[in-house]
Amino acid sequence: MNIRYIVDDVERAAEFYTFMFGFQVVRKVPPAFALVKLGDLIIWLTGPGSNAAAPQPDGTKPQPGGWNRVILNTNDLDGLIARLASRSVKTRGPRFDTPAGKHILVEDPAGNLVEIVEYRQQAQVTH
Repeated sequence: MNIRYIVDDVERAAEFYTFMFGFQVVRKVPPAFALVKLGDLIIWLTGPGSNAAAPQPDGTKPQPGGWNRVILNTNDLDGLIARLASRSVKTRGPRFDTPAGKHILVEDPAGNLVEIVEYRQQAQVTH
């Protein structure tokens, strides 16, 4: 699976995903893009030097942010929250609980949303 996120700074975004979540850099061509991979998930971090960031015919310029998001799993959400806080990572609200597990919404350096979930044992998602 591949997801594209528009970012302001390819280097900073790649470091965020590799350091915070364990992604591996597959390819990096700053300032245009970086590909980071975790398991079967590849995120295309598309910077200002890429074609994907170019203005559309109507003049609209692609921007980072919004509420669409990638969802990452963890076995220790509280530990990860402490690590995120130590790096001053911005959250969109406090940690919250659902029948599926514990969740938190954080922003990458460009403002793109990442949801992190620690599933309850019985709520594990299977492929």
